[in-house]
Amino acid sequence: MGQSRDGADPVSLYSDHGIVLRTYKLGEADRIVVLLTRDHGKVRAVAKGVRKTRSKFGSRLEPCSHIAVQLYSGRGELDIVTQVESIDHFRPIREDLDRLRRAVTLLEAVDQVAQDREPSPRLYQMLLGALRTLAAQNPPLVVAGFFWKLLALEGFAPVLDQCASCGSSGPLVAFDLDHGGVLCASCRRGGPISADALDLLRLILGGKLGQALEEPEGLAATELEGIATRALEATLERRLRSAGLLDA
Repeated sequence: MGQSRDGADPVSLYSDHGIVLRTYKLGEADRIVVLLTRDHGKVRAVAKGVRKTRSKFGSRLEPCSHIAVQLYSGRGELDIVTQVESIDHFRPIREDLDRLRRAVTLLEAVDQVAQDREPSPRLYQMLLGALRTLAAQNPPLVVAGFFWKLLALEGFAPVLDQCASCGSSGPLVAFDLDHGGVLCASCRRGGPISADALDLLRLILGGKLGQALEEPEGLAATELEGIATRALEATLERRLRSAGLLDA
């Protein structure tokens, strides 16, 4: 099979939809773009000349952008971006600092969880759905809900209806990752969890995320986000740098 006009082997060209997780500079004019793609998992690619003022698709490759992209897969670890079309810039997120903080936290979490070249359509759809929700409504529990769903996707299913240690029905007053769920007063370890926060967690992991996202700003939402962040960081065995922005 012959080569395309730019010299790239057509067999090595592929198209996909993706969400830009992050970017960083390469040389004087290029940029490395980290994408979560629908069909190819996490992909790292070079966008050549994208930092030049006349770049035809520089603005389309900003973090949080939802794009249709064509890439050339070479012999190295980095692919090459050859074409980009914008699907959604999520402008409401970019124009609101609170939304932007939350979006950056979601992107970092996915960047840490996603595996290079390993497709995860469910993760892709989760992130896309979270960004769309954030752009449309900015509900207080969007980050906490996403984190708990992300943990569930990774196989973590906490015990929520009885003490994870002794099986008691309550009162359930603490949450401990090592024990795999909530604990009663007699078995208390880990950190505290209020009844309101526990109710919200049950909604999120019980198939009623939409109902949880309708909850107004409050102490329970803030508490549950903190617990979710600590649980995800423990699972990843690293801190999420952007999580601290939520408290700024």
